[in-house]
Amino acid sequence: MTGTASLATVTVTYRPELVILRKQLDQLPRDALRIVVDNASPEPLRVCLRTLVAEEGAVLIENDANLGLAAATNIGVAHALRAGVQRVLFLDQDTEPGVTGVADLCAAHDRLHTSDPRPSCIGPRLIDFTTGLDHGFHQQRGWRWVRVWPPRGAPPVPCVNLNGSGTLVPSAILVALGGLEDDLFIDHVDTEWAFRVLAAGFGLYGAPDVAFGHRMGEKTWRFWWWGWRVWPYRSPLRHRYLFRNAVRLMHRPYVPRVFKTWAVVKLLVTFCVHALFDSARAQQTRAMLQGVADGWRAERTGKSSD
Repeated sequence: MTGTASLATVTVTYRPELVILRKQLDQLPRDALRIVVDNASPEPLRVCLRTLVAEEGAVLIENDANLGLAAATNIGVAHALRAGVQRVLFLDQDTEPGVTGVADLCAAHDRLHTSDPRPSCIGPRLIDFTTGLDHGFHQQRGWRWVRVWPPRGAPPVPCVNLNGSGTLVPSAILVALGGLEDDLFIDHVDTEWAFRVLAAGFGLYGAPDVAFGHRMGEKTWRFWWWGWRVWPYRSPLRHRYLFRNAVRLMHRPYVPRVFKTWAVVKLLVTFCVHALFDSARAQQTRAMLQGVADGWRAERTGKSSD
């Protein structure tokens, strides 16, 4: 079945802005199974969330603790698969697909089968609401990890990674691979998933014709380094997860070597920027170093440290 009639959407929330979440739910197809999985938001907010989801005719699953993005997504996916859907769309709480965005993405996915019969994931272009920046798609060219911006009207382009929010996944892939890796919690969850999809022989594509609005990161940070620079600012806790999970991926045989090489460079740059310019440099450096230690320990012992 094509279109959105056999589609489920899974939105993971934690302390969501209800105005934005209502916009998202309003923009999702009404014939889709719309699932919201809440990661233990404060009770006063959850009361409002229950009312909102009920008004929208969606399904709300409430976790008793913050299980992280990956585990919460998997809970929603399990509910969707039990309902017998053929495709699942992953969404963050702050993504707005637009009135026709999901239908357009499903149509692009349907057309993709004419050129690649494999089960394949597909994602839209993500446009940051704050900066207006089009984040393009990631490809590997030799030893370069590059972003590309295909023109509108171009066919779906093969990718080596997709942002988790907006990724449309056939149920066959979810059944075969078992879902996202719970233990990663948040950062690089989508990265690990993309590499596992490709390693298993499935397809991963971006749809140049489809754009979702998205809010990237916690906030942006301006600092001066021979000219003003803009940097995605993360809290020390988020940096701990980012560094931990990047180190963990470097131990995985199915992760491309080019990613591992550029990940080392990016982590070093991130460390230097925050160690030199961040007013919370002591907390940031401790968190990043702890993340490296946690990641190394987790892959050596098989035990994660949250």
